Amino acid sequence: MIKKFFIILFIFFSITLHAEEYTKFIEEQMEYLHQMNDVNITKENMQSLVKNQEQSYLAVLDYIMSNKQEYLDEPLLYSSEIVTLKKMIKINERARNKYSIMRDEVQLKSYMILRNQQTMIKDVLIALNTLDMKIFRETLNNVVVKNQLENNKYMDIDYRALLETDEDKMPTTLKTNIQEFYDLLDINTDVITHLYTFEKKMYRLNKYSKYHLIGSVIYVNQTEFGKLVNPYLEKVNLSVIKIGAIFVLSLTLYLLKIVLQFLATKLFGKIDGLEKYSEDIIEQSTSPITFLLAFINMEFVIYIYNDFISIDKVGMFFNIVYTALLVWYIYRILNIMTNKKIDEIEQFNKQIKHELINVGRKIMNFLIILIGVLLILYLGGVDLTAVLSGLGIGGLAVALAAKESLSNFFGTLSILLSDVFSQGDWIVVNGEEGVVIEIGLRVTTLRTFDNALIAIPNATLANNDVKNWNKRTLGRRIKMNLAVKYSSKSEDIKNAVNEIRIMLDAHPQIATKNTKFTYRSLHGTRLVSKDDLQGVKKNLLVYLDEFSSSSINILVYCFTKSVDWEEWLQTKEDVMHKIMAIFEQNNLEFAFPSMSIYHENKIEESVNSDL
Repeated sequence: MIKKFFIILFIFFSITLHAEEYTKFIEEQMEYLHQMNDVNITKENMQSLVKNQEQSYLAVLDYIMSNKQEYLDEPLLYSSEIVTLKKMIKINERARNKYSIMRDEVQLKSYMILRNQQTMIKDVLIALNTLDMKIFRETLNNVVVKNQLENNKYMDIDYRALLETDEDKMPTTLKTNIQEFYDLLDINTDVITHLYTFEKKMYRLNKYSKYHLIGSVIYVNQTEFGKLVNPYLEKVNLSVIKIGAIFVLSLTLYLLKIVLQFLATKLFGKIDGLEKYSEDIIEQSTSPITFLLAFINMEFVIYIYNDFISIDKVGMFFNIVYTALLVWYIYRILNIMTNKKIDEIEQFNKQIKHELINVGRKIMNFLIILIGVLLILYLGGVDLTAVLSGLGIGGLAVALAAKESLSNFFGTLSILLSDVFSQGDWIVVNGEEGVVIEIGLRVTTLRTFDNALIAIPNATLANNDVKNWNKRTLGRRIKMNLAVKYSSKSEDIKNAVNEIRIMLDAHPQIATKNTKFTYRSLHGTRLVSKDDLQGVKKNLLVYLDEFSSSSINILVYCFTKSVDWEEWLQTKEDVMHKIMAIFEQNNLEFAFPSMSIYHENKIEESVNSDL
């Protein structure tokens, strides 16, 4: 009889149980089958049987997962029994006892079905070790198909007709074995059904087993609280263990954030070269780290909620987010260090051009963002090789579309290399005049004297005349034409010209040939005027210039030492006051435009009027 040898594990057992427990479990399953097949069973009884059967399967599943390795180490079942039956079949074949042969063959098939179940369970347990749920599902399908093909080998004969025969010579044990054979086939089908039903739960419990938490998990689930709450939580794919794991994870990440901030504060101040950046780095790191830990927490919550099964699209999304956060973090830290360096250069090294640093920083930021975008595209599944290859095909179109941008970029390089102007310079280009705010990668911005902001493409600046008022070191021009009346005496004019010349030559703010100036050292030899190259003007000219229509003009041409506009105005004002004083001392008057009218046959009279 099959029950006599029925001491193996049912489909979900991972170890050999005690005979009493095993027999009880098998008898329960077979009893459930008999009761469910009863034609007189009511709907309420059927629901109760199904519920009890589910509880039985769940209990066995927990036991199997708790003792997974022991089950995998078990040898194949019924080896000795199978050998014995094969010998008995040969003996009965010689005796030509067909019922005994059939009895042993049916029992042998039952053993083989149970052995196939054992093999199937082992293959499923091994497949659980994969990190990919898709691979596990594919393996599960293959294992089930293999089991069905193996069992089909033992269904070559239909024994159901023998169950209905009343032939007296047919042994009772034959009918019992046949009934149990078909019961085992039905149970095998039930096992496969539950394998698919419990696939996520098996995968989840295997994760707990991997982390050595399976005992605690099963204990919590079997407590009164777990039994009371879990049925409601399972409706939304949750459990007491999942909620506990999510809470512990969130608390751990929160504590990790505090620890990281503490360690960062201690360590950054001790690293050579970073101590001056430590405060700003820690401050700027707070937001990226907070977001990073928040997204890690979110990803793990989804992972736990989904029974420790990764979702490709979700994983891809979080990988993109982590990459974006990393790029953001690097961007912020490098810009902090760059800003610190700029401040140091501003204080200690005035000769380094600010626009070079600004453009360099923009190029650095552009490269960081470009690398970040490429990484995001790669993580998003974009074939970068195909994209880069496509650039070769569409390169002409891209070049044409980006012609202006490229022109402006090369214009930037031209401006930086030619040193035509710098930040803060007062320039005039294409009728636009103002102070250079910033030389960017595409445009240069000017602040006009009426406080407007103008953006001029760098290509325009590189290809047009630029007047730079700041490219002068000593000497801002003062040029005046002093108009003296024709009625003035020649001697008075001559004295005034000489006195103005002497006054300007002695003026402390007027540049003369005697003005001392330290020239900057230049690398290499250049066949150019040193004064013109470095913007030095010392010309001082005061001469009687011309006889105009209504005045005798004196030319005053000189340069102030300062090139600052306000200081230039102050010097020019002082010079004008001194010139007026010289005119008064020499009895000279400033002329203004006038005309004379003559009347015929009358005494000539001159009428002066303002134009």
